Amino acid sequence: MKELTKAEEQIMQILWEIKTGFVKDILEEIAEPKPAYNTVSTIVRILERKGFVSYKNYGKTHQYFPTVSKEQYRKSTLKNIVKGYFDNSFSNLVSHFAKEQNVSIEELDAMLQTIQNQIELKQKKDE
Repeated sequence: MKELTKAEEQIMQILWEIKTGFVKDILEEIAEPKPAYNTVSTIVRILERKGFVSYKNYGKTHQYFPTVSKEQYRKSTLKNIVKGYFDNSFSNLVSHFAKEQNVSIEELDAMLQTIQNQIELKQKKDE
């Protein structure tokens, strides 16, 4: 899956939230200072070429909707980050956050619980 620029990702975040929308609808959701209408329209068309967005025709206007879910993009992006920055090791990623990002005890505990739950699920699957 292709990576998105910051501007493309901002538009996708809006489309994931509103589900469908015209360029004017997307523009309304962008914080000030708002880009020009044509800028948003161009970014949406780039997203369409990349396969992230499709549309329905209504005369000369288009209503856009995501074709890639937020979850699909999140998984792909995380895999690329782990591969590129953490030697393809999720363990290195978790260690980084535990050591470098001032993760609270509650968050560490939640991570441990999630990991333990996944271990139990995988063990049951293997039985």
